[in-house]
Amino acid sequence: MEHVDDPDVCTLFLIRHGTTTMNVENRYRGRRDIPLDAQGWSDAVEAARTLSPLGLSAVYAGPLRRTINTAQVIADECRIPDVRILHSLVNVDYGEWEGMTAEEAAMYDPHGYKLYNESPELAICPNGERLTEAQARMFQAFELIENRHHGELVAAVTHAVTIRIVVANLLGITGKRWRIPVGRGSLTRLELRNGTATVTDMPVGGEAD
Repeated sequence: MEHVDDPDVCTLFLIRHGTTTMNVENRYRGRRDIPLDAQGWSDAVEAARTLSPLGLSAVYAGPLRRTINTAQVIADECRIPDVRILHSLVNVDYGEWEGMTAEEAAMYDPHGYKLYNESPELAICPNGERLTEAQARMFQAFELIENRHHGELVAAVTHAVTIRIVVANLLGITGKRWRIPVGRGSLTRLELRNGTATVTDMPVGGEAD
């Protein structure tokens, strides 16, 4: 991966934040403001070392501690003076599923969970957010970042589900296949040009949580 030379392209690395205790327990984190655990800090350092030689221009993060902390490690390693908070990068609002495991969510709302698992374009978390709404705000974030950073490389730290829903949209992935593995601290590379996004490197590793 090299520095972008095309002045019309913004290269965006979407990074999943590092591990938390709720990741280990495989519970829906949603908007809970939980910190990284020890492994999470290591995940952030690994991502930072990958990005360090590439010449980043800016680092963005969603507003929760686990994304901000991951982004700060990256910014420090890449000598970026500050992390820019972008609220549209926040995690899906899981509503009443927040704190539950997938099995518990399926028992609580079998129909809703079936839609979440198999039909993301129809899914809405109970008293929470539609996945299509989360997808739309992610694309709004891309538009803002592209407009600010033509010809530059940028990192944005967000969450597994927000990465999945945009990658699935861009690649035309439907049904259960939308829940692609996104490893903690992994990088997904996009190219932003003229208001459109293209996936150029997929994320690696991780569970479909």
